[in-house]
Amino acid sequence: MCGRFACLLPPAAMARLFAPPVPAPDQAARYNVTPATDILAVRFNPRTRRRSLDSLLWGLIPNWARDPAIGRRLINARAETLAEKPAFRDAFRKRRCLIPADLFFEWDRRSKPPAPHAFAMADREAFAMAGLWENWQAPDGRWIRTCVIITTAANDLIRPMHDRMPVILPQPAHASWLGECPAAPSELAAMLTPVDPTRMTFWPVSHRIGDVRADAPDLIAPLPQDPE
Repeated sequence: MCGRFACLLPPAAMARLFAPPVPAPDQAARYNVTPATDILAVRFNPRTRRRSLDSLLWGLIPNWARDPAIGRRLINARAETLAEKPAFRDAFRKRRCLIPADLFFEWDRRSKPPAPHAFAMADREAFAMAGLWENWQAPDGRWIRTCVIITTAANDLIRPMHDRMPVILPQPAHASWLGECPAAPSELAAMLTPVDPTRMTFWPVSHRIGDVRADAPDLIAPLPQDPE
């Protein structure tokens, strides 16, 4: 799964990386991004043929939902069932997005208490997680834009800690995933695979990452490891 991540790049740098041609919303570096908060996502508008970097609420509320509380349960979507699950199938067809991140967290439950670890690309470059987004109209008429992070089977690096991981899309796949280039559902599904574990690295981090109120640079600093 993916229940916590960090997004450190300033919006202007993200705009350069993901090429949205419009101004990016102002957001400081976030070291402990939690569900039910606003996060940045890259979307594509098929009418204007432009990308945008927008703020979306993490926790997808399907457009048919009566109670927005459903979004608290829909922070991740399994890649294997996107095309059939009522909560995701329409968004999978028409509302896909990229969610920028620098690293994500997982807990090693072989330790007591479970030990949090940060996972990042080996070159420490930012990456794009595959996501879906939705519009939901509140009873008072407000439109709320929400999103979900897609997960797939864990690669060999992550599997000892968890059997799922976020889908990390390589840059050549961004245009097709966003809908800029035509792609059949089978082609989109084929993108949702684990990233090569040799391209990743990980390290133990502070248990304070479990506090939803904590958000500081020291949260992602590597902890000393016991000699084997």
